[in-house]
Amino acid sequence: MAEEQAAVQEQEAVPYQIKIEDAGPATKKVSVEVPQEVIASKLEEQFKQLRREAALPGFRPGHAPRKLIEKRFHSDVRDQVKRTLISESYQQAISKNSLSVIGEPHFDSAETIELPETGSLNYSFEVEVQPDIDLPPLVGLSVKKPKVQVKEEHVDQAMLNLRQQQGVLVPVEDRGVESGDYLVADVHLKVDGAVVSHQHDAEVIAKPGRFAGVQIDDLDVKLQGQKPGEKREFTVTGPEAHPNEQIRGKQVNVEIDLKDIKKLELAELDAAFLEGLGFANESELREALREQMLQRVDYDIQQSMRDQINNYLLQNVFIDLPSKLSDRQADRVLQRRRIEMLMRGLPEDQADARIDALRDGIKDEAVRDLKLFFILQKIAGDFNVEVDEAELNGRIALLAAQSGKRPEKLKQEMTADNSLVSMYVQMREQKALDKILESAKVEDVDVDAMKDTKPATAGGQAAP
Repeated sequence: MAEEQAAVQEQEAVPYQIKIEDAGPATKKVSVEVPQEVIASKLEEQFKQLRREAALPGFRPGHAPRKLIEKRFHSDVRDQVKRTLISESYQQAISKNSLSVIGEPHFDSAETIELPETGSLNYSFEVEVQPDIDLPPLVGLSVKKPKVQVKEEHVDQAMLNLRQQQGVLVPVEDRGVESGDYLVADVHLKVDGAVVSHQHDAEVIAKPGRFAGVQIDDLDVKLQGQKPGEKREFTVTGPEAHPNEQIRGKQVNVEIDLKDIKKLELAELDAAFLEGLGFANESELREALREQMLQRVDYDIQQSMRDQINNYLLQNVFIDLPSKLSDRQADRVLQRRRIEMLMRGLPEDQADARIDALRDGIKDEAVRDLKLFFILQKIAGDFNVEVDEAELNGRIALLAAQSGKRPEKLKQEMTADNSLVSMYVQMREQKALDKILESAKVEDVDVDAMKDTKPATAGGQAAP
């Protein structure tokens, strides 16, 4: 009798017919049928609620005729009920079948899913799920820890970088372009005489750079001596992985019509400069720069050891990956790379420029990162690793200080572009790696000896 009651309760809890099928590596296809009686019940519930609340001309709230309510709000109510039923049935399909979903579902023909006038609602979707993973030994791994010193020349370079950041652009009128100048120009990219990309009043720095995803390693040389009003043309080869098929692997003619030249004058290291930064003298500033560099060095050292663990995991764990790598996964890789650059103190504009340069080969990078993502999610789960709100806010505050933004403003921006989720995942993975490092056998080595560092090893045996 108790078993029959449990079966009835289970049926009431899951009124949907759900079918789970393998759809490839780490991918499941879920088919859902919502019975007609469930649809009818939801519609009845929605119309009753709407009748109690709706205010129609000539009727007090709650007194409008049911038929009028149905006629007036028929389409809106059915659309709302459809969304509710899909949401509820999706959540039950995932939870009742214990699917560890990674990312967003892909619905089959999402635009054609409609609530039927009669009969059941049927729809299906595919989800990427956490694959089954056999982990290698994780205790007692041999890891090398680089010894890094912050020297006076490093502080000198940091001081120069600061003076550049605080410098001013001044007009150039007596010469042509020199390396490092800041330019304003109209830029056109052509293939076989047809314009495939253009930007007017583009801000360009005379140094190796990119236009519309096309790298130009000797841009400063090609523009050397050019004056405002002059046009320069040269040809480069578009990358094979360029998102624009017209540019991919083609000879691209680049036209640069120069409008203006400015040069950067470094900020003077005087009392006003120091006072503006909140320092009494140069010695205080240098000490602050040194401290900041030591923090970055500590981060880089820890990251170097994490990378050794990552390489060990990549070489010793086999995963049959999903056959399709989505743009979302590639974007996640780029977001992670950008956050890592900012954590190392790279200015936002330079980080964005490097991210743009990474886009060409990001699919290969995405394969590696996706594999690591699955592995580290497994490890984080096994170790019960989580990131709390205080830790997340602490990382945001650090990034905000480096970028000169208010923490709450930066958090809003990261929430809007989904990079906050990427940072949470990254922090959780880092904590999982640090758990492994707690039991590792760490050997201090000179930084020069790290150039050919092999992956971490288990039990003194070299990783295969």
